[in-house]
Amino acid sequence: MPLQAILLARLDMWRGASAWQVAFSGGLDSTVLLHALVQASRHAVLPPISAIYVDHGLQAAAAEWPAHCQRVCDELGVPLRIQSVQVAAGASLERAAREARYAAFAASLGAGDVLLLAQHQDDQAETILYRLLRGAGVRGLAAMAAHRPLAAGHAVRPLLDVPSRELEAYAAAHGLRWVEDPSNSDSGFARNFLRQEILPRLQAHWPKASQVLARAAQHQAEAQELLEELAGLDLRVALGRLDLDWLSIPCLDLRPLRQLSDARQRNLLRHWLAGLTRLPDSRHWQGWVDLRDAAADASPLWRLESGALHRHGHYLLWLDARWSEPWSNQPRPWSLADEPLLLPGNGQVWLEGAVPPGQLSIGYREGGEIIEVPGRGRRDLKRLLQEARVPEFIRGRMPILLCDGRPLAVANLFASPGCGTLRWLPPVVES
Repeated sequence: MPLQAILLARLDMWRGASAWQVAFSGGLDSTVLLHALVQASRHAVLPPISAIYVDHGLQAAAAEWPAHCQRVCDELGVPLRIQSVQVAAGASLERAAREARYAAFAASLGAGDVLLLAQHQDDQAETILYRLLRGAGVRGLAAMAAHRPLAAGHAVRPLLDVPSRELEAYAAAHGLRWVEDPSNSDSGFARNFLRQEILPRLQAHWPKASQVLARAAQHQAEAQELLEELAGLDLRVALGRLDLDWLSIPCLDLRPLRQLSDARQRNLLRHWLAGLTRLPDSRHWQGWVDLRDAAADASPLWRLESGALHRHGHYLLWLDARWSEPWSNQPRPWSLADEPLLLPGNGQVWLEGAVPPGQLSIGYREGGEIIEVPGRGRRDLKRLLQEARVPEFIRGRMPILLCDGRPLAVANLFASPGCGTLRWLPPVVES
C-alpha cells in the first residue's frame, strides 16, 4: 500500500481535527511524513497542515537546521513555527530535551488540534528493547502509544507500523533532502547503541525482528488496558473521602485495599497516582508495605517524587509537594480591611459573619489552647481537633483567629459565641 494511503487510513479518525501539526525536525522521518501528508492533501480533504520545529540549542551543527526546515516548508507551502526551548541541566540530557520538546508541543496545540509524530516501526522496536533492558513493567513495555491526549489536543504516531526502509525508499523516490543529526552516530547513547549495534544483528538472524517487537509492544498495550480496567473497578470500591468538606485531598480507604492481592494493590496505586507523581520501579516499593502494615496508632508516610502518602486511621491520603514547602507559623496581625489574608505558604483565610472587637491576629497551635464552643463550654483544642478527625499532619497548619491573644475560632471548624466563621483555603485543593 502506498505511504499516502497508509497515512490516510491511520489518520481517518482524526480527519475532523481542527488542525494537524507535524513535529518537524528536518530529519528523514519527519520530512517524509510532512511531504506525504502534503501530497495526500492534494486529493483528499484534510485539516490545515502546519509544522513546528523545536530548537533545543544543544548543538552547533543544529544552527542551520531551522533555515533548512523553513526552506522545505516554503517549498511545500506549509506554515512553520520555530520554537526555542531551554533544556534543564540534569543527569539525563535526552530526558530533559524530550521534556522541553513536548512542553513546546503541548503549548502549541489548540483545542482539538493533532500533533503528528514521525516515529516508525524500527523506533518502536528500539524503544521496547531499551525499556526491557531498564526493567520496565507492562506499561513501559507497551512502548510508544499510537495516540494519546496531549494538552488540549492529541499526539498521534501514524507511522508506527511502517519500517524505516519504506521511509527511505519514499525519500529516494521523491528526491527529498533532510538533515543528519551528528549525535545519532554516537553509540555512547543507549538508544544509538541499540539502533546501530543490536537491532541490525537481530535483523540479520530474524529479518522481521522490528515487526515482531512492535507487535509485542501492541500486546503489552492491550495487557495494560486490561490492568487499567481492573484498577478502575478496584478504585470504585477503595476510593475514600475525608469527613471534612473543606479539605480536598485524594483519599483511599485501606480496608478494601487490604483485601486485594499485593499485585492488585500495586496496580491500583499505580493507576490512582499516575497523574500525581512518578512512581518507583518494582524494587523500591518497600515504603508502601511499611505504610500499609504500620500500627494503627502510627503516623507513617511514604515519600515519593512529587509528594507523600500518609496514613490517617483507615485512610490513605496523598499530599503533594506544596504541603511540604516552607511556611510561616508566626502570628500575623489582621485588619479585616485586608481580607482575605494571605498566609505565607499556607493558603488564605477570611472571616464570615460577626467581627469580634479587639486586636485580631492569625496564629497557630502552640499547645494547651482552650476555646469556647457554643453549647459545650470551654474545650481543649487538641481534643476538639481529634474529635473532628482532622489528620494529625494538618492540625499544626490550621489557622486560629486570636482576639487580644485569646483563641476565638479555628479555621472551618469552631467559633466562640459572638465570632463569625473563620474560613481557610488550604494551599492544596486538588483532587
